[in-house]
Amino acid sequence: MNARTWPSLLSLVLLALLLSPEAAWAQASAKLGGGGIWPTWDEFYRVVSLRDYNTRIVFLGTTLLGAAGGLVGTFLLLRKRSLLSDTVSHATLPGIAVAFIVGEMLGGDGKSLPILLLGATVAGVLGMLTVVGIRTYSRIKDDAALAIVLSVFFGFGICLTVIIQQMPSGNAAGIMHYIYGRAASMTGQDALLIAIVSGAIAVGCALFFKEFALLCFDQDFAATQGWPVTRLDILLMCLVVAVTVIGLQSVGLLLVVAMLIIPPASARFWSERLGVNALLAAALGAASGFTGVLLSALFPKLPAGAVIVLAATFYFALSMVFGLRRGVLVRSLEQFRVVRRVERQHLMRTFYESLERQGRAVPQGPVPPLERAVRWDELLMANHVSVHHLKRILRRAERDGLVVRDEPGQYRLTPGGQAEAKKIVRNHRLWELYLIEHADVAPNHVHRDADLIEHVLDPRIVRQLEALLAKRSPVGTVPSDPERLAAT
Repeated sequence: MNARTWPSLLSLVLLALLLSPEAAWAQASAKLGGGGIWPTWDEFYRVVSLRDYNTRIVFLGTTLLGAAGGLVGTFLLLRKRSLLSDTVSHATLPGIAVAFIVGEMLGGDGKSLPILLLGATVAGVLGMLTVVGIRTYSRIKDDAALAIVLSVFFGFGICLTVIIQQMPSGNAAGIMHYIYGRAASMTGQDALLIAIVSGAIAVGCALFFKEFALLCFDQDFAATQGWPVTRLDILLMCLVVAVTVIGLQSVGLLLVVAMLIIPPASARFWSERLGVNALLAAALGAASGFTGVLLSALFPKLPAGAVIVLAATFYFALSMVFGLRRGVLVRSLEQFRVVRRVERQHLMRTFYESLERQGRAVPQGPVPPLERAVRWDELLMANHVSVHHLKRILRRAERDGLVVRDEPGQYRLTPGGQAEAKKIVRNHRLWELYLIEHADVAPNHVHRDADLIEHVLDPRIVRQLEALLAKRSPVGTVPSDPERLAAT
C-alpha cells in the first residue's frame, strides 16, 4: 500500500461514520488489500459482540490474566525486580519439558495441560528459590543472579525440547506453543483455571496489601519492626510464578513478562497512590488482553500473544503522553509554567535591585513606592538573556499588569508590580539571612545558594523564616542585601 492509499482509506472511514457503515467498510477492505485480509463488517460485528464461544473463552482468559498480571506487577515494579518475572518465565521451560518426558515414560499423556503446568510451576518455584539462594548466600548482585538463572534454566529447557523432538510422539508435543503462546487453543477448562488462579491472586494481594506495601517502600524498616520480610518476599514471588504459569498458553514464556511490567508502568503515569496504581494496573492489563483478543480475532494470521503485548504497549504510550501525574504532556506544561514563573520573578528582582543600586529605594525600613523607570540595557545585562527573549518576558509582564513602558528604552513597575517585586526580594533576602546565620554560608556566596531555592519558597516556609529572623527583618520590611553590606 503506497502513500496515496491512506487519504482515500481515511475518507472511506469517515464516510462510514456519516453514511453507510457497511458499504464503506467493504470499500476500505478492498482498498487496503482485499482477499480476506481485512475483515468484513459482519465479521467485525461478530467479533466485537463476542458471539463465538471460542472468542468468549479466550476473551475471559486473557482479560483475567491481564488483570492478575497488572495487580502483581505493581508490587514487583516497586520492588525493582522487573526482570524477576522474565527469569521465572524462562525457568518454566525445563519444567514443561521434564513433565512431558515423565508423562510419556509413565505411559500417560505427556501433553496433558495439568501435568505440563505442574512441571512449569515446580520449575518456576525452583528458579525463584535459586535466585533467592544466590542473592542470600553469595556476593553476587540481583541482576547477575537473575541473568545466571535465566540463561541456565532456559538453556537446559532448549536442550530438553531437542530431546523431545526426537521422541516418537515429540513432533506432536506442542512444547513450542508455550514459548510463543497460543491463545486461540484455549479451552473452557483453561479459562476456568485462569479464573481460579487470578481470583486467588487478587485475594492474596488484598489480604497482604499492607505488608507488600511496607516491603516495597522500606524493607529495612519492616525488618526492624519484626515483619517476616523473607517470607513476604517469597510469597510475592510465588504470586509472580502463578501469573507466569497461567500466562504460558496465552502469551508464552517469552512475552508473559510484558503482562507483569507494562500495565503497572502505565499506571504510574496516572497516580502516585499505591492502591489506585494497583487498580489501574489491573484495569490496563485487562484492557490489553481484551484489545489483543479482539484484534487477533479480526486478523487471524496475527499471533494473539504478540498482539496482546502490542496492545499493552499502545496503552503505555497513551499513558506516557497523557498521564495526569507523570505524563510527558503534563510535565511539559508544568515545566513551561515553572520557567515562566522563574523568568517573571527574576525580572521583578532586577527592577528592585536596579532601583536600589541607584539609590531610588531605601535599603532598610519600609520600602517606598518604586515609581521610577529602569533602562532597557540594565534589564538586559542583569537577566542574562537574549534581546528577543527579554522582549517576550517584558511583553508577558505587561499583559499581567506588572510593567508598563514609560519612555523609549525604559520600563516602570505598576503598583501591582511594585508589590510583587517587594515580596520576591523580601523572600529572597530572608533566605539569604537564614543561610548566613544558621547555615554558615559566606555573605559573598549566599546569592548563588539562595537563587537555587527562592522560587519554591511557599508561604509556610516564609512564615518560619520571618519568625526566625524577626529581629533582623521586621514584618513589612525588605532586608538589605547581605552581599553589599559585607562588601562595605
